[in-house]
Amino acid sequence: MPQPHSVSVDPAPAVSVVVPVRNEAGNIAPLVAEIAAALDGRWAYEIVYVNDGSTDATAAQLADLMAQRPNLRHIRHAASCGQSAAVRTGVRAARGAVVATLDGDGQNDPAFLPALVGAVMEESGRVGLAAGQRVGRKDTGFKKIQSRVANAVRGALLRDGTRDSGCGLKAFRREVFLALPYFDGLHRFLPALVRREGFDVAYVDVADRPRRSGVSNYGFFDRLWVGIMDLIGVWWLIRRKRSVPVATEVTGHD
Repeated sequence: MPQPHSVSVDPAPAVSVVVPVRNEAGNIAPLVAEIAAALDGRWAYEIVYVNDGSTDATAAQLADLMAQRPNLRHIRHAASCGQSAAVRTGVRAARGAVVATLDGDGQNDPAFLPALVGAVMEESGRVGLAAGQRVGRKDTGFKKIQSRVANAVRGALLRDGTRDSGCGLKAFRREVFLALPYFDGLHRFLPALVRREGFDVAYVDVADRPRRSGVSNYGFFDRLWVGIMDLIGVWWLIRRKRSVPVATEVTGHD
């Protein structure tokens, strides 16, 4: 009687790296290679690219790479929904308990991923988020001024201790992220919201790099000026936070 064939099931990865992209075909292959160089041999991991309605060769580039890398996944939005939506799609699809994110334009250096992931995995379990803080910014003067103003206003209202909320390099516990209230622009308020949930936030200085190719697809109107109501909303959420009761069920045997 023939014996049934054994089925090999890949174990769930410990870490999922989520990369939101829109029209970044020229940056995909080198960035995937850098992510692999940073994480190979450290943890079981997967790379989840969220293609936010790209109209260039992004899909074709990902298809070619997926044939070579079984831990690379491609999730596609039928139409562009924005960076926050793309990050959330990736986190929901992630299989790892710890999720790391970075921008798909090559400005975020994957070499800092181990430090970020390691901070979240530290033994106390109190760190819900490790956030990159860019040094040596490579953006234009206008973007630098814009970021300084946005961070100053956000910091004055939220007092989250973060000097750079816009850095795409982050690592966090998946269940903590999914417990947060979702809104467009959420990724820029993670330190304040994670603190609201009672977790610590770790900060890691990271180097910034020039974009490899292409142009920015998430620009001026994706930042504070259209998110002013979100800023006020996050401030309100923090002010309205109440202690969570410690509850236990009492049975007849207690």
